[in-house]
Amino acid sequence: MAVTGLMMFGFILGHLAGNLLIYAGPDTFNAYAKKLQSLGEFLWVARCILLTALLFHVLSAIQLTFENRKARPIGYRRYDPEVTTYAARTMMLSGIILTAFIVYHLLHFTFRLTHPEVSNLHDARGNHHVYAMVVQSFRQWPVAVAYIAAMVPLCLHLSHGISSAFQSLGLQNNRLLPVFKNAARGIALLIFVGYASIPAACLSGLIQYTAGRTP
Repeated sequence: MAVTGLMMFGFILGHLAGNLLIYAGPDTFNAYAKKLQSLGEFLWVARCILLTALLFHVLSAIQLTFENRKARPIGYRRYDPEVTTYAARTMMLSGIILTAFIVYHLLHFTFRLTHPEVSNLHDARGNHHVYAMVVQSFRQWPVAVAYIAAMVPLCLHLSHGISSAFQSLGLQNNRLLPVFKNAARGIALLIFVGYASIPAACLSGLIQYTAGRTP
């Protein structure tokens, strides 16, 4: 679980860095998207590796959940946690929500099946206009709100998962534990702001696209 979690954490950082290029304008963002597509089979190999990591992460979570329940077959008469955080106690729930969101996200932007009205736009050169697809998708408030809302469980999941992963791998001690926990919370918050800012900026009009004209 720790290894696959850190693999996906690395992807989340890289994916965010690429997505933030939307603030540089349509030419830069479309060039980035075209560069990714030019990787061809290597891109799909990377996607398969990430999806495999996700599968093993989910299976590990299920296994650990059953082991925990088996270790305590009789529940607490009164559950009043004093040490664990809300993020730690809701890891399974946030994981389920994120898995469902990943499926939707892939259908939306990778396979382009959920919003066909904005998924097949092209620029003046005939290339896929990814910038326009993203902006017009997030101009629909239900889509923008769904993406922003999904970043809440992502932030919670990462705020506990990052430090927990390093602890599971034996890379921290009692002295460093508070440092790792605070760093994980700070990183999770920055990731939330970065990802959520894009649909928020599109919905508010800060990032715009008009057919036949790009800013």
